[in-house]
Amino acid sequence: MSVFENVMLPVLLIFLSGFIFQRIFNLDIKPLSTVAIYLLLPFLVFQTFYKESIDSNFFYVILTSSLLLLMLILLGIIISKVGKFGRNQLDALLLSIVFPNSGNYGIPIVMFAFGNKGLLYGMPIMVFHNILMGTIGVYIAADNQGGIKTAGKMIFKQPMNYVILPAILLAKYHIEIPSNFMKSINLVGNTTIPVIMLILGMQLAEVHLSQVNWYQVNLAWLLRLVVSPLLAYLLCLLLPIDPIMKMVIITMAAMPSAANTTLYAIQFNAEPQFVSTCTLVSTITSVITLTVILNLLI
Repeated sequence: MSVFENVMLPVLLIFLSGFIFQRIFNLDIKPLSTVAIYLLLPFLVFQTFYKESIDSNFFYVILTSSLLLLMLILLGIIISKVGKFGRNQLDALLLSIVFPNSGNYGIPIVMFAFGNKGLLYGMPIMVFHNILMGTIGVYIAADNQGGIKTAGKMIFKQPMNYVILPAILLAKYHIEIPSNFMKSINLVGNTTIPVIMLILGMQLAEVHLSQVNWYQVNLAWLLRLVVSPLLAYLLCLLLPIDPIMKMVIITMAAMPSAANTTLYAIQFNAEPQFVSTCTLVSTITSVITLTVILNLLI
């Protein structure tokens, strides 16, 4: 109950607020997603990289996260070939299974389960997931906009990708940003996650359940919440890493679909109804799957 009350319930209430708001006002969601992607996210990404130091643990984070991403993409492609999915369906499936919600959901779970030491490993994972979302995530979402060339260009149009290196360098050389500037950055950055979650709730109000392909949603659920942590466990068996770090990597791999994926799906028209449904279903049911996984790990 503690996990549900402390982590899940606030998340679901924000989703519900966005859902009710959209039912009443029926706004155009795409301009809101544009604001979130091109204005709010860069502040959050800068804030994250400026505050979180990168240490030797980052090597294993990069290795495990990259291998896990590649394996999930490969599985998604194989399944789409067997199931004869269209290009847009494949992109939507990959958005739903490849990127976990390691930030506003994963970090509280890790802190709750493993304490401060777990948090030291969880933060670098969250940081690297931000990099993957801003590059590979954008590439996948924009794939249907005109092929590899266009999708590649979209990565360079994401302002958040241009704040990562400056933030890392400022943090590494202990260059302090004036407090008045930092207050502005923190103020905007701290609004980003709630706004993204509200947009997801609003998008869910647009979903017509009769049009949802529940076979594909269940498939995405299985890959995101069951197969992903299993692959992470197998990877960790092969690496000489700290036992706590292994548990954190597996736990982060068991997180539901990242809310950011809904933003990209809306922005690039990559089956937003499917992606938002996968995000909601995986978020709600992860209370059960994470409880089982944490009981096995601890």
